Amino acid sequence: MSEARPEAGSLVWIDLTVEDAEEVRDFYTDVVGWTSAEVDMGGYADYTMKTGGSGATITGVCHARGVNADIPPAWMPYFAVADLDESMRACIDNGGELMMSPKGLGEGRFCVIRDPAGAFAALFEA
Repeated sequence: MSEARPEAGSLVWIDLTVEDAEEVRDFYTDVVGWTSAEVDMGGYADYTMKTGGSGATITGVCHARGVNADIPPAWMPYFAVADLDESMRACIDNGGELMMSPKGLGEGRFCVIRDPAGAFAALFEA
């Protein structure tokens, strides 16, 4: 995620959480042309994926371990919110569910929600 505080409502990141991150990392390297960099997770590595040309970091491929253990194998967008606590309340009040309680992420925090249609997303407060 960028260093600047993201605008509320913007898409700030997308992760793919899977059982075998190495296999999926290699799949997207071969299919899309991304390169990768390891992110030490304390006993294993997840990966940031970079464009083949400029090398810009654009996404993450993560193992379903640690804080990601309960995340289903799917691309998960992270949406910026101004107030995570208020957004979690609004989620529940509007028929959604809190799937993962807030956790620290860099200089912010995030949670995982499920919307009324069953789709998962993360909410991120910088």
